[in-house]
Amino acid sequence: MGPERQAVFWTAAAVTALVLVSYLSAALLPFALGAVIAYFLDPVVGKLQRFGLGRTLSSVLVIGVAAVLIAATVVVLLPLAVGQLRQLALTLPADLERIRVWLEASGEQHLGASFPGFKAGLERSIGELAQSSSGLLANLAQALWTRGLALVNLVSIVLVTPVVAFYLLRDWPVMLAKVDGWLPLDHAVTIRRLAADIDASVGAFVRGQGTICLILGTLYAIALTTIGLRYGLIIGVATGLLAFVPMVGWALGLVVASVVALTQAWPDSALALQVLGVFGVAMAIDTGLLTPLIVGQKVGLHPVWLMFALFVFSALFGLLGTLIAVPVAAALAVLVRFARDRYLASTIYLGAARMDT
Repeated sequence: MGPERQAVFWTAAAVTALVLVSYLSAALLPFALGAVIAYFLDPVVGKLQRFGLGRTLSSVLVIGVAAVLIAATVVVLLPLAVGQLRQLALTLPADLERIRVWLEASGEQHLGASFPGFKAGLERSIGELAQSSSGLLANLAQALWTRGLALVNLVSIVLVTPVVAFYLLRDWPVMLAKVDGWLPLDHAVTIRRLAADIDASVGAFVRGQGTICLILGTLYAIALTTIGLRYGLIIGVATGLLAFVPMVGWALGLVVASVVALTQAWPDSALALQVLGVFGVAMAIDTGLLTPLIVGQKVGLHPVWLMFALFVFSALFGLLGTLIAVPVAAALAVLVRFARDRYLASTIYLGAARMDT
């Protein structure tokens, strides 16, 4: 098969795979989640094997411990999160009214003749925001239902995902050996090298940044709750999860927490200053300790590239796309760098005369 026919074949295979994933995204969700969990936990299973445990027993132990930890976390945090969401629904109108009064006072002081138009627009915006926020939870529930996270799919995730993760963990070396045996012989060495680079990039970022997200989410939740910030648990956990894209979670969390602190304690700014201190210390811990120790050297994933991948894949494939966005982005980054190197070494870039010399 010539290069042109190979290119056509692999392009058609990629397009077919994308179409199938888009149509089967809801059904594939527990399998993709199980694969992510298995990939994340595979090094732990490997370490247990080196201590003399079999692959099956190691996989059972790792999945069992992970399931217990996740269940315990849900049991502990879910009632607190529900309570804070209920508190948010009850206090949001008063918070919006407080913001409106403060903005009106500031506008009247600084805008002069333009103030009446500003006031009308402000009242309209606050009213629309209050009206939309009153139905936020209902709209969210409906969106989750229509997006494939209905009760049946939730049960399938709870039941199927651990099973998929266990079998993938147990059979991972066997599957890799079989796939390696299917590689086209003319390109096997190059494909293995690219696969190793992709695994190093994905592993360093997914496992490393995932661990950092868990640590930061815990730190933020504890610190914000300790200083007395309303919804501190929700804001802290969300900030930690969003830290998967460097700087994005920190910036969004800082803005939300600062606004909540100002509306909660206005005109006293002490709480807002404490929030700034929490996020400043967390940033210092992340950049000075966690990222160098856990993620290590740069893995070639720019935050803008990550945000682009998350937006595109979530728009195309929903929650499934969110799960696979980072691994696919890391793999594409490796392939793009490989294509760049091949181009810089080709006659297209160098020209025939330079290639001859």
